[in-house]
Amino acid sequence: MLSPILEVLGPDGVLAKTVEGYAVRDQQLEMAEAVDAAIADGKNLIAEAGTGTGKTFAYLVPALLSHRKIIISTGTRNLQDQLFLRDLPRLRDAMASAVKVSLLKGRSNYLCIHRMENAMHDARGHSKEMLAWLLAVRDWSQTTQRGDVAELVDVPEDAQIWPLVTSTTDNCLGQDCPSYSKCHLVEARRKAQEADVVVVNHHLLCADFAIRDTGFGELLPAADVFIIDEAHQLPEVASNFFGTVLSSRQLMELVTDTTTEYHRDIGDLPKILDQLEKLKKSVLDLRLAFGTTQRREAWIVIEDDNKIQEAFDQTEIELDVLKGMLEVIKGRSKGIDACLARCETTLEIITTLRQPEEPDEVIRWFEVFGQSVRWNSTPIDIAKLFGSQVSAHGQSWVFTSATLAVGDSFDHFQRQLGIFESNTGRWDSPFDYAQQALWYVPKDMPQPSERDYGKAVLEQVLPLVKASRGRAFLLFTSHRAMNEAADWLDEQGLEYPLLVQGDAPKAELLNKFVEHGNAILLGTYSFWEGVDVRGDALSLVVIDKLPFASPGDPVLQARLDAIKARGGNPFMQYQVPQAAIALKQGAGRLIRDVTDRGVFVLCDPRLLKKSYGYTFLGAMPEFARTRDINDALAFFDNH
Repeated sequence: MLSPILEVLGPDGVLAKTVEGYAVRDQQLEMAEAVDAAIADGKNLIAEAGTGTGKTFAYLVPALLSHRKIIISTGTRNLQDQLFLRDLPRLRDAMASAVKVSLLKGRSNYLCIHRMENAMHDARGHSKEMLAWLLAVRDWSQTTQRGDVAELVDVPEDAQIWPLVTSTTDNCLGQDCPSYSKCHLVEARRKAQEADVVVVNHHLLCADFAIRDTGFGELLPAADVFIIDEAHQLPEVASNFFGTVLSSRQLMELVTDTTTEYHRDIGDLPKILDQLEKLKKSVLDLRLAFGTTQRREAWIVIEDDNKIQEAFDQTEIELDVLKGMLEVIKGRSKGIDACLARCETTLEIITTLRQPEEPDEVIRWFEVFGQSVRWNSTPIDIAKLFGSQVSAHGQSWVFTSATLAVGDSFDHFQRQLGIFESNTGRWDSPFDYAQQALWYVPKDMPQPSERDYGKAVLEQVLPLVKASRGRAFLLFTSHRAMNEAADWLDEQGLEYPLLVQGDAPKAELLNKFVEHGNAILLGTYSFWEGVDVRGDALSLVVIDKLPFASPGDPVLQARLDAIKARGGNPFMQYQVPQAAIALKQGAGRLIRDVTDRGVFVLCDPRLLKKSYGYTFLGAMPEFARTRDINDALAFFDNH
């Protein structure tokens, strides 16, 4: 008698009988059995599944068979949509499953009817483009069932209209909202409570944990099992949500929203408008005090900067005065009451940022952007915080990704999240990497620290780009190196289209890359993962350097200092494993299917000259390897 897993995924299973081209994979079956056992036994499982394993069905099938309440968390909203709109319906139909499934995103992904109406009420100051977008949102609002802004493809996802027609935790009126009975977010959360399987993303998962810690409610329903896909992204996301963040944009939104609510419901106390203008000026002065150069630095840099500290003081004073004025009219308007609560919360956050209770346990830093500045307080170590959440929620947790282990070890991932009591498993890709791909490491390269390194990389790459007839990803560890490479390649007069990160949205660049069929795409870290180009359009992936994170990053530096203070080796315990996982992600762009062929190039000579190079070599797929460029050129001739 077949096991339930084999009845679905096996050679005589329902998928083999109903899905054209379905291929049975031993790795997928083994992983599915491991996930099924973890769920049944109430255990935790960390599962690395190489590209092509079919890990999505390997965890979805046990989930649908389990009859448990399950939350599946993904790394991106795109993967959320893929699971909910494609993979789960396909499986449920094949398995004739009656399991209820729902999709739940963060509140900024749903239309807020109240804020849209406010924007329509105050539409006079909008540009023609903003007004056109607003009217498109209004028309769509009359037909949408879910209110998911991803449905409205005619409005760009980065359009400035979205903050005006969606809500945040700060500006949501909750049950006091006049449109509460029609709220799309409330409806999505209701469906999540009723569903057997709920698809969320890491940001929402971590936001839920952070809110639960405060004792002020929850975002997600209780569940028996948590399945975390793209789990390698979780440590960074969790760090952000267990900390404190405030931005000048949030402060300006508070001014805008309070002004709107005043005109809507009050109108007879002009001194409030005067005070809002004073607060707006103080926020603008605070923003300007940080300068216009984009940067990311430790808080200590501004600790003794009198200009910045005085600007902070003035913003606090104006915010406190506004709070006092709003307290006087408390009860006259639900919208004004919500703005008062935001004033109080914002003042508390500023105090926490400027005078933390436990300064040795947090990293305080700031980031300056073109139009705003953001202030952050991030825990140095989230292992204890996250580990306690794992213990408190669900009977079992499954963490999976194509890149969780360094070699055969999961120690680095487990240390980051404090999940030591876990079973582990690795299932290699079914692809024949030795036949499908060649890994070329050039000889006689200068050290990456030398001035002519970037040019040496490009001189190595140019013959390969010509041999591959374009069809290349050139991935860089810095924007400067990428831009210099774009200028250099442009001067070479190549016949292939040149696509550069930043010239268009990521999705648009990828679509153009595939459509051209012979393009060269230059990118930084955002193209190292989550990019799936199959077939002949991509045959060459080049990485300029081993992807060590910038040592000047304040968060990284604080974490390294903490490891050193505990007597550890921060380079080998943290920097090398992080870089090895990042390299494996980047190299993973090359072979995405059994018919793909290509050359992977890593130009960094440290790979073979430094002792830590063995860690990188052990982490990578079993590509055939060479140091002779003629082998790489011949590979393209032969394929």
